[in-house]
Amino acid sequence: MTAKKPGHSFLQKLFTNLARSRELAILALMVVIMAIVSLRTSAFFTFNNFKDILLDISMVSIVAIGQMMVMITTGIDISVGSILAVSAMAVGSIVRANPEVNPFIAILIGIGIGMLLGSFNGFVTTFMKIPPIITTLGTLSFFRGIVYIISGGTWVMAHQLPEGIKEFTMRTTFGIPFLVLFAIFLGIIFYFFVNRVPIGRQIYAIGSNYTAAVLAGIRVKLVNFIVYVISGALAGIAGVMWLSRYAIAANGTATGFELQTVAACVIGGVSVFGGSGTIPGVFMGAFFIGMINNAINLIGISEFWKQAFYGLAIILAVITDAVINNRLRRRKNN
Repeated sequence: MTAKKPGHSFLQKLFTNLARSRELAILALMVVIMAIVSLRTSAFFTFNNFKDILLDISMVSIVAIGQMMVMITTGIDISVGSILAVSAMAVGSIVRANPEVNPFIAILIGIGIGMLLGSFNGFVTTFMKIPPIITTLGTLSFFRGIVYIISGGTWVMAHQLPEGIKEFTMRTTFGIPFLVLFAIFLGIIFYFFVNRVPIGRQIYAIGSNYTAAVLAGIRVKLVNFIVYVISGALAGIAGVMWLSRYAIAANGTATGFELQTVAACVIGGVSVFGGSGTIPGVFMGAFFIGMINNAINLIGISEFWKQAFYGLAIILAVITDAVINNRLRRRKNN
């Protein structure tokens, strides 16, 4: 029997640790990029700039939480940008006609709209057994059509919105905007949901081994349905936040937003093969995207590179995920 070389054993342990803690690898990469960008422009390492990054990624983080849970079950929801747009347009139209509506009531309306649309995704995917990519590709366009129906071809503009709606996401506590605090609050809530609540743990069980989950008595269809409802609800919340943050609801609101949420998830360590992913990882993935976007703007690189970055990041993350899974599987078999 041949003894393992010490160096080989060390590399195996290092690989295993990195595979199990993708967040550390992302953090290390972010530190390197921050150092490089700060050498190019002094405006990067400032409090106001980092506050802008946090504001920009807050809505991505909120929606990516729901996307993470869908992906853990081996699904995907590429309709989240359209759900966000429906929520923004519907709530914008309501508050335009009823300026006295409280911002928190507006959030509840957004949640209701998101849950309704998410339920449609969940029903078609789960009970009609249509693949998630096909279902949400269809509803991406279908829900976008609803935006046009609600708007009647017009936009909700800043001067048509009450000040209470426009200002509430930017109100600060200890210098931190409400939008950022709200995203963190939701992150904490769903961290405990997926780690402490039984149905949250069942999401991981389904993604890890569908057959075993069924044999264990988990109500797989119900859990799968719920994750799409949650994804829709979070996109609905983000729609209200978008309306407040940018003071506009347009027919093309959040076009391409779904790509950012998927990128945040896969960069943050959510496996496209299901079964793994963490809330902190998703937030780090969202921050990584926001940091890159911010760096591109500060350095003066063309905006077109952002879309190229999202696509490349997803491809690299999927390849990395596949390599890690294959290596771990081989080690387990040996």
